[in-house]
Amino acid sequence: MTTLAHSMMTAARSADSGLTNPGELDRYPFAETPTVDRMGAPAWEGAEPELGRVGRRTAGSRGRGLHGQLVQQLGQMIVSGDLGADRPLVPEEIGQRFEVSRTVVRESLRVLEAKGLVSARPNVGTRVRPVSDWNLLDPDIIEWRAFGPQRDDQRRELSELRSTIEPLAARLAAGHGREDVQQRLSDMVGIMGHAMQQGDALTFSRADAEFHTLLIQIAGNRMLDHLSGIVSAALHVSGGPVTGCDRPNDVSLAQHGRIVDALATGDGAAAESAMRQLLTVHPEVERVVPAPREH
Repeated sequence: MTTLAHSMMTAARSADSGLTNPGELDRYPFAETPTVDRMGAPAWEGAEPELGRVGRRTAGSRGRGLHGQLVQQLGQMIVSGDLGADRPLVPEEIGQRFEVSRTVVRESLRVLEAKGLVSARPNVGTRVRPVSDWNLLDPDIIEWRAFGPQRDDQRRELSELRSTIEPLAARLAAGHGREDVQQRLSDMVGIMGHAMQQGDALTFSRADAEFHTLLIQIAGNRMLDHLSGIVSAALHVSGGPVTGCDRPNDVSLAQHGRIVDALATGDGAAAESAMRQLLTVHPEVERVVPAPREH
């Protein structure tokens, strides 16, 4: 049994089951043998190795409750291709495999449906949707792709997207930024500098993520503001083409400072130029791909 399944088993006891015996689990009372869905296709046949592998990879990585952990597991399995397009997802079997309640399964599938990963139709059931239907701008899907078989494409695409929207955001922010937010940006540069001196990569990356998110938010463009979560997700998964943001050094810190100075003087062109230099890719530098972020 995976660590996730064990934690689910412990937490799911009689929470929404209505069972008289508090020691019982709200699980689907199905046999352990594989079943066949109503369309005649084997459901979860041969899936146990994948389930175990994904469980080991994600156990304890998110504090989102039972349904959030199930969303994480199923989402990664879909994005990685372990559950291919048009694959039927039988709620009863999901509940049995992961030993969770009907409510947890139902909530999890709704979240995945909102992300475009699955669809639920009368008389057809819930099935995995093709990649063309996925919400590829969803932060969770970005992360799942970044740590799955599509990792190289995802990180390259994120780098290309950032190089397009962030210089524009920097130019616009020079004319719309509030003094309090600009001060916050300056504070983030100070935190990054202190973290770099202390060798604290985690604090540096968190301050860097807030810096870029704030800058987009003060650009005065609501559509760009909507993309701030994508930039934050890109910075968290990282590991792609190496840019100034991925290299905590004096040059990177100075470029962040130049952006703040340009915002303070209202020089949009200088802010845009500094951001472009910060996001310049350095293909000659190799890096170690980090593990998925914890929540």
